[in-house]
Amino acid sequence: MRYPVIVHKDPESDYGVTVPDLPGCFSAGETLDEALAQVIEAIECHLEGLLLDSEPIPAPQTVQYHQDNPDFAGGAWAYVTVDLAKLSGKTRRVNITLPERILSLMDKYAYEHGDTRSGLIAEAAIEYIASRENVTS
Repeated sequence: MRYPVIVHKDPESDYGVTVPDLPGCFSAGETLDEALAQVIEAIECHLEGLLLDSEPIPAPQTVQYHQDNPDFAGGAWAYVTVDLAKLSGKTRRVNITLPERILSLMDKYAYEHGDTRSGLIAEAAIEYIASRENVTS
């Protein structure tokens, strides 16, 4: 799942990274690379907490959705990718049946985006559920 993040850097400070779609989720690092790596870990922990509390996982919005928010003024936007298959250390093997063409499309897409089939299915399910939660809320 790709999340937009906003990076702020003040003189004499580390890089700070905020995840607008996950209120309260933020991180920092001495370098930009470190800050972006740390925010992925922060997102994973935040999502894990939501899952443990049986809370819905919010679907990521676009940068355009957030860019007019004055809380994010003066920062630089970036995207980070979180592998949802890594959440909740416990996994379960399931057997599903899909048309061969869909499976081929899924595998091609996952490969091109550095993902796995399981990660893609987990991401698709969570995004679908989040989109339905937003409709019914």
